[in-house]
Parts: sequence; C-alpha cells; structure tokens
Amino acid sequence: MRAPVSEHMRVHVVDPSAYTPPYNHALCRALATAGAEVSLYTSRFAYGAVAPPAGYARQDAFYRTASHVGDTRVRRAVKLAEHVPDMLRYRRAARAADVVHFQWLTVQHLDRHLLPRGRPLVLTAHDILPREPRPGQLAAQRRLYDRFDAVVAHSEHGRRRLVDELGVEADRVHVIAHGALRPWEGHAEVQLPAELRGGDRPVVLFFGLMRPYKGLDILLDAWRGIQGAELWIVGMPRMDLSALRATAPGGVRWLTRFISDAEILAVMRRASLLVAPYREIDQSGVAFTGLGAGLPLLLSDIGGFPEIAASGAARTFAAGNSAALGEALRDLLADQAALADMAERARAAAAGEYAWESVAQRTLALYRQLLGR
Repeated sequence: MRAPVSEHMRVHVVDPSAYTPPYNHALCRALATAGAEVSLYTSRFAYGAVAPPAGYARQDAFYRTASHVGDTRVRRAVKLAEHVPDMLRYRRAARAADVVHFQWLTVQHLDRHLLPRGRPLVLTAHDILPREPRPGQLAAQRRLYDRFDAVVAHSEHGRRRLVDELGVEADRVHVIAHGALRPWEGHAEVQLPAELRGGDRPVVLFFGLMRPYKGLDILLDAWRGIQGAELWIVGMPRMDLSALRATAPGGVRWLTRFISDAEILAVMRRASLLVAPYREIDQSGVAFTGLGAGLPLLLSDIGGFPEIAASGAARTFAAGNSAALGEALRDLLADQAALADMAERARAAAAGEYAWESVAQRTLALYRQLLGR
C-alpha cells in the first residue's frame, strides 16, 4: 500500500557509495529549499571533505567500516560484506519516507531484492548501463529498472536508450536535466595547485576521473597540432597513464590526483575552454561543473552533449575523430569573441534551464505524481 500524499513531503535521497557528493548536495539542498523534508543516506566520502548539509539531514549509513580502509582491494571486499546488512537496515529506515530516490545502485543482482517496499521508488540513471561491467552486471541492471516506479534520465538521449534499448515503459521514464554544479561554494578560495602555477598562455582543461571511455588518447593525439596554448590534464586516474604520458606532445601539464572542491574553481578560472572528448556518455557532471563555472565547453557529439550545445554554451565535434577535435580546438583558441559568447551563454544556461530551482520543481512534481497514484 502506497504512502499517502503528504503536505510536508518526506524525501530520502540514497547514494550508498557516495559516488556523486556534489550532485547529492545540490539536489538535496534544492529540494529542501522548495519545501520538502529531505534526508540524504550515503557513506563517508573516501577522498576528502564534502559540503555540509544545507537544509537537509545526512546519514552516513552505509559501509561504515569499509570507508576507513585504505587499501582499495580490501575496501571493496569489506564493502561487499557490509552491503546486504546495510541495505536491509536502510529498508527499515525507509518506512519514515514518503518517496525514496536512489542515485546509484551497483550490486544490481542483489539490490533488486533489497529495495524498500510500500513507498514510491525513483532511480536516477546517471549511467544508463554500467561502464566496464562485470559478468552478468548488464542483465542485472536491466532487471533492476523493473523494480522502480520511475526512472530519471538527464537527457532525451538517455530516455530513448531506456525505452528503446532496455525496454523500460515510456511512462516510467522522466527527463529531468542535470543541474549546473558549483562544488566550491562554501569553501574559502584557494590558489592554483603548485603544479599548475606560472605561465600566461591560454589553457584547455581536461578534468575529472580519468577512464578509458573519456577519450584522453584522442585529445592527446589532437593536441599535436596546437601551438600557443597549454593542455591541463587534471584529476584522479582510473586507468594506466604510463603509455599516454610517455608519448604525450609538448605543452601538456599533468596533475593526477584527487582535486578538492576548493581547488576546482581555481583550476577552472584559469582555463579558457573545457574539453570532454568522450567516446560514450549520457550526461556528465564534469560538463555541468564547467557550466557552473561559466566555462565554454567543447564536447564530442554523443549522448546528451548535443542537448547542452543547443544552449550555445558548447560546441561539438565528431566523437572519436582526433583531426576534427584538433580543428575545433584551433578554431576556438583563435576566436576570443566566440569563447566570450559561449562563456556568457554558459552562465545563462546555469542560471536558467540548468538551475537547481528548476530541477527541484520538476523532481517534486514527479514525486507528487507518484504519490497521487
């Protein structure tokens, strides 16, 4: 039996592994500002401090032992051991919610059996299907979608994949844009990391977790013909970079570690352009962090990226084509007026269609629709 519609809606946002703390914080704050009573159920973020709750409550309810384990392999094993009891404990806590909104679930073959009952369930499909999947994970993800009353996609492209490729019923899929991210808010401003200081040439920025699908090799190949600018590759590796670093062209600086929220703004303020040469994507938190900083974007023409480009804040190039990327880089670096116009449009998009106030209103409207059934 469904929970009744509540004038004061009680919402649980759940991200067991703390995969996207800036997104979770922005969504919870916006929902709370719009009048909901919001609780974030997550785990301790392993790599640094996160923004304190603003108008919502946070419970570090998952992986309380694993989050303090330093060794990656050991931590993964401890997380798996804690997963079922933590999910069952949360299922009991979910009785206090009117709506439960999961952001990530990564043990798909188990999670579909461990979800709360008697409450509308929503899942945001940040990744439509897992990347670099383990055996059986893709089929389990498809079955997991069947357990949710609504699935949120961040783009029309994502919606089409869910409906056409995965067979999710169209009336259960809802497009709600990813909001512009500003993870540096609330932090004291800091200087650029020492490795990136000095020099006055224009900077093209590749930012975020480094994984094979993000096309760093394509970008480095494209950079061989670029003069008069620097390429900064900034973020934590999730792949072996030794071959790419050994063959990288000139004019490239590397900062391969976790970048704190306070450092992100300093890095983005120094950049002239953010580039995302991804081979595959639905939408990207990196791109929406660039929008939050008012930074022009150069994106591959895949997934939901063309939908961002429609705002005028981004240009696209043919995905996987290093020659096309090189040409686009040269054109933009030579056209300061175009970069200034894109930056203005990025700020406008962040304050308009990608503002969190709009995201919260659309999300609450979805919750009300589910509660009203």
